[in-house]
Parts: sequence; C-alpha cells; structure tokens
Amino acid sequence: MSEQQQSQQRSQQRGRTTIGDAAVSKIAGVAAQEVEKVQMGGSTAAAVSGFLGSVTGAVGGGNSTGGGGSLTSGVSAEVGEEEAAFDLTMAIEYGTVIPQTTEEVRRNVINRVENLTGLRVTEVNITVNDVQFPEERPQLAHQQQMEQTARKQERRA
Repeated sequence: MSEQQQSQQRSQQRGRTTIGDAAVSKIAGVAAQEVEKVQMGGSTAAAVSGFLGSVTGAVGGGNSTGGGGSLTSGVSAEVGEEEAAFDLTMAIEYGTVIPQTTEEVRRNVINRVENLTGLRVTEVNITVNDVQFPEERPQLAHQQQMEQTARKQERRA
C-alpha cells in the first residue's frame, strides 16, 4: 500500500470532510473570472449585481464589490462525493476570441476546483449569453484585483 493511500485511510478513520456546493460554486466562479475579459452571469446579472452592490455598500458602508453572491453569479454546480460538473453563463468582452476564451475558462475552472477540493471535474459547460464593451463592465476593477491575487498565489505555490 502506498504512503498516500495509507494517509488517506488514516484520515478517513479520524473523520470526514465534506465540501459544500456553495463553496465549490464559489471556487468555480472565481476561477472563471480570473480569465481576462469574462463577466460571469452576463450583462443582466452584471447590471443587477452592480446595482445591488452599490445599494448594499451605501446602506452598510462596506465595499460594494465584495458580495459573496456575485462570485457565484452564472454558476450552476452539481457536486457529488468525488465529482463535480458545472454550467457557466457569462458575457465576454467584444473583440475577444470566444472559443479560445471559453477554453481558457474551462481549463482554469477544472484546474482550480480539482486542486483546491480534490474533486474530479467531469464537465464544464459554458454559455456565452452576451458580448460587452469595456465600459459596460461594472465589476472590471474587482476582476482585475482578483486576477492580481490569483497571480500572487500562483507565484507562492
């Protein structure tokens, strides 16, 4: 028996770890938005989340871009004990090559979810429901900040 199998067996004897659907969905949403010129949920979701974020930020005095709901906008996940599958809906910035960008999103979602959760990703279906111009993207600054954070984390690893 390999050392890894023995380690897994010991950890299973001491308890069980369950990763919730919301956590896996959030990881997938963040991973998709790490790809440049992608807006999860499309233009309608972006407009609504931007509006709601500004309202909650004004009422609560907090940061209007950090809401947890925006990280799962456009993400539908089916999560099992060992596998996960995703349906993503997004808008892509005008001038971006859609097949190349969606393939990059797919690879990043698979990589992040598998590495962070240990789940095997069986499929990532992507629907591009809108094309946006840069000035239509209310969460651009938030996305750029997430991209910088992801690059820093990759350098540390």
